[in-house]
Amino acid sequence: MAKLAEFVIPAALRRQLKAGTMQKLLAQIMKFGIVGVIATVIDFGIMNLLHYGLGLNILIANTSGFIISLIFNYLASMKYVFAHKEGMSRRREFIIFVVLSVIGLALNDGIVLTLNAGLGLEANIAKICATALVMVYNFVTRKIFLEGDETK
Repeated sequence: MAKLAEFVIPAALRRQLKAGTMQKLLAQIMKFGIVGVIATVIDFGIMNLLHYGLGLNILIANTSGFIISLIFNYLASMKYVFAHKEGMSRRREFIIFVVLSVIGLALNDGIVLTLNAGLGLEANIAKICATALVMVYNFVTRKIFLEGDETK
């Protein structure tokens, strides 16, 4: 069972669980959720404005919403959710955040395109599914690559 936990739970999260900081981790997940909800509203708002309001292609609209919400998400996440990793410059931190987010964008776009164009789901339903899946990826990867020793 311990081997399964090592495989399923990333090392950064296991260290926190071992250190007895479950309450801090839960509080951090809540803050991540609040920032994520705001970023999602921005993302959906931009996507809907561009796709339904201006008639732009779903991928252009989805990518635009994602990028604008990414900027908000970086600023809010690094201020309120994740502690700055000591020794890492803000420039490097931002680059890592963007690289992880671009991977998330590719996942998001692939899921939206598959569900909307491939399976015929309405764009917002496809976006909700994509957002839920990419949210898990975002938290885990940011925790592993950007989190300092302290949990906010």
